Amino acid sequence: MSDRPYPSLDTAGEFAGRHIGTDDTERAALLAAVGVESIDALMDAVVPEKIRVRAPLPLDAAVSETEVLERLRALAGRNRVLTSLIGMGYTGTVTPPVVLRNVLENPAWYTAYTPYQPEISQGRLEALLNFQTMVADLAGLDLANASLLDEATAAAEAMTMAHRLVKHGSNVFVVDADTHPQTLAVLATRAEPLGIELRVGPIDTVDVTGSYGALVSYPGSSGAVRDLAAVVARIHDAGAIAVVDADPLALVALASPGSAGADIVVGSSQRFGVPMGFGGPHAAFLACREAHARSLPGRLVGVTNDAQGRPALRLALQTREQHIRREKATSNICTAQVLLAVMAGLYAVWHGPEGLRRIAGRVQRLTSLLAHGLRRGGCELVNDTWFDTLTVRVPGRADAVVGAALERGINLRRVDADTVGLTLDETSTVAVVRAVLAAFGVDDAIDEGAAAPDGIPAALGRTGELLAHPVFHRYHTEHEMLRYLRRLADRDLALDRTMIPLGSCTMKLNATTEMAAVTWPEFANVHPFAPDAQTEGYRAMIDELERMLVAVTGYDAVSLQPNAGSQGEYAGLLAIRAYHHSRGDAHRDVCLIPSSAHGTNAASAVMVGMRVVVVACDDQGNVDLADLAAKAAQHADALAACMITYPSTHGVFEEGVVEVCEIVHAHGGQVYVDGANLNALVGFAKPGAFGGDVSHLNLHKTFCIPHGGGGPGVGPVAVRAHLAPFLPAHPLRAQGAAVGPVSAAPFGSAGILAISWVYVMLMGAQGLADATANAVLNANYVARRLDAAYPVLYKGANGFVAHECILDLRPLTKATGVTVDDVAKRLMDYGFHAPTMSFPVSGTLMVEPTESESRHELDRFCEAMLAIRAEVDRVAAGEWPAGDNPLVNAPHTAEVLVGDAWVHPYGRELAAYPVAGLRSAKYFPPVGRVDAAYGDRNLVCSCPPIETYA
Repeated sequence: MSDRPYPSLDTAGEFAGRHIGTDDTERAALLAAVGVESIDALMDAVVPEKIRVRAPLPLDAAVSETEVLERLRALAGRNRVLTSLIGMGYTGTVTPPVVLRNVLENPAWYTAYTPYQPEISQGRLEALLNFQTMVADLAGLDLANASLLDEATAAAEAMTMAHRLVKHGSNVFVVDADTHPQTLAVLATRAEPLGIELRVGPIDTVDVTGSYGALVSYPGSSGAVRDLAAVVARIHDAGAIAVVDADPLALVALASPGSAGADIVVGSSQRFGVPMGFGGPHAAFLACREAHARSLPGRLVGVTNDAQGRPALRLALQTREQHIRREKATSNICTAQVLLAVMAGLYAVWHGPEGLRRIAGRVQRLTSLLAHGLRRGGCELVNDTWFDTLTVRVPGRADAVVGAALERGINLRRVDADTVGLTLDETSTVAVVRAVLAAFGVDDAIDEGAAAPDGIPAALGRTGELLAHPVFHRYHTEHEMLRYLRRLADRDLALDRTMIPLGSCTMKLNATTEMAAVTWPEFANVHPFAPDAQTEGYRAMIDELERMLVAVTGYDAVSLQPNAGSQGEYAGLLAIRAYHHSRGDAHRDVCLIPSSAHGTNAASAVMVGMRVVVVACDDQGNVDLADLAAKAAQHADALAACMITYPSTHGVFEEGVVEVCEIVHAHGGQVYVDGANLNALVGFAKPGAFGGDVSHLNLHKTFCIPHGGGGPGVGPVAVRAHLAPFLPAHPLRAQGAAVGPVSAAPFGSAGILAISWVYVMLMGAQGLADATANAVLNANYVARRLDAAYPVLYKGANGFVAHECILDLRPLTKATGVTVDDVAKRLMDYGFHAPTMSFPVSGTLMVEPTESESRHELDRFCEAMLAIRAEVDRVAAGEWPAGDNPLVNAPHTAEVLVGDAWVHPYGRELAAYPVAGLRSAKYFPPVGRVDAAYGDRNLVCSCPPIETYA
């Protein structure tokens, strides 16, 4: 027998070695460079002992990729995918295969970051501009934003936007009773803390006098199509803003809201090729008139020029509403649903106006045939008008009809005991119509050529040109569309090409296995309001993920409903507010926020009716404990909460975090720990154990959901037991809860939760801890390599940083005039996305390498930064003029490099290939530096210093 060891037969745990970028040999070299003997010694030096968790995470051991997919297949098999005609803003759709494979399943699209650096984001910016153009055209308004989180929150944003636009002081907002119930519920959640009074009633008769705005659904949730012009005129006569919640496919057939005088139009683009996914993620939209552009929430893509005068795209008005209005903010939105907006826009590009008309016409014709058949069979329709939705009175028979449809594989909407609703869609067929008729007890042979009322009065039909832009007329063959998508992707720099070292944003590996289930029909094609018997697999996975997050954070309960970090912040603060109210402490409304905090913290606090009081930081970037204690004592009777980020936004583990929590608790407040930096805690510290009462978690950061070019995200909220009763509820799942929903669907963006579930399963308890430790090691390696060239601004008590470090360029800028902008743009010539710029400290770069990068990539980045420092030194020495050097002229496009004219004091070769490795793999930015003189261009994190709230 051989005496050599047998190879292991266990493949569990192998994934962690592929997720973590360095092997044992590389790790030893990094540890030596940092000056510690082991990972354990590093973590002992970095993580304060007061909060250190020594026990392993209470999670299962890692499983193999094969096994995790088998388990996921078993869960998928517990979901039943029926034909869902429930409607309510969620419908079946067909994702064009060319878009499915080349966008949704393509890492060039789903691993990209928010396009704050426009020169390397021209592809996704163009795709977003397509989306905005499509929405604005369908709405009949001047401009649209680059998407919002979902239809219900878009309606809530419109409600608060209208409040800003009207100056007569009213707090009354009128809402059409014929609006989807989840939208009504989210509006109520948003309105109450802001002191907005909702007046809900039939929009044709409800009193609009004395209101500042009114929302009308078009078509209504019941399917009714009303004369929008008459309703809008009545709203305007009352001096109010007219908001229309519209269905985009219906707008292909119906007169546009803008032509009827609407001021704001919102809706969901889900049915434009984006799977239902048990409720999300989907791209909502908000369109408005140009006069209201500066009150528009969310992001907006606009056109500008680059340094050579060529057209270029960029995010316009990036300093969004919550930062412009600061402590008066009514929106905390700082994200979008970019990947889904891209898909919806490309759906319109693929089909073009004629294709969309065919789809809308077919859906409307099938609905009319169904309406005709139901009437012939003696059923009473609630409305005489419709596009795709019918509401049918069946006295005492609703349950029987719904049950009969279920037997035929169809889900209908039970409105009440006497009423059934249904919505047809792009996937509906004549066979489906026949089955629905049979479920109602109607034996009617459908004559596809029979005359039937079409449901849309002639005066309400759409006329004139639709989607006139050439982009909607060119790409209707697969070859052309495929090449268009490739051209767009090639214009961008995403994680599939290079490390993206963004501090605070955690751009790490999104493994292929993690992404696999997103497009499985058993997950993609499930309606969020499908009966529980059809969603057992989904709900089991969600329950497991909640337990995983509880284990990781040390909290007692988790809600996965918030579909972005901003929504998680909002939900967490709502829970604190409701807790105080339940104890008779409604007067507690002061929120203490350190000056280093993310800008949305203050905006979220204001949205729940709290008053922001800023707490100072000391010279090392830590919360000033003396200032915190003084302000907590000053506001003791009114103290509601303190919001902190841990590790801090300055990239260090603050030694005094336990004291922070004790001070706040001693004065009756609750501690909110922003989970943006959880990637430095998992396996080593738990916010729920060291004093936090509530946190939101960024699953798109720590738990591997890709950024998608600026969304989707998931921001679940985790709480201690005493706050658990105040997690967000949902009207279609639970009644009478203390806090209403913050998102349209009960589980938010459920369609991407499998990504994080798979990640935790693959990593296991040990793998998650190893990921954290390696993220901290990589950050300290980068900090040590670059400290002499770019001083690291903040370090912890033992001279180490957490999972990110802030490089101080201010002395260089003062000495040479070279700015963080110049370094960021020059990094593009080296093939890198810039670190986070000027946040949280102006004039700095915040670097986060994550655990996923190899030593080769870490060194490649460090060498690029050191080479740039050498270029700065040549400027300082006078070798190159301050106004003409490779940094201020960066990035260098191929067009500039091969042009006949070259008048710069440095060579083309240095401009294009500053390091040798670029010769074999060079990315050329498609445009030169975007001209800052065009509009508000703020390429940092849309977050001003929190001192502005003081």
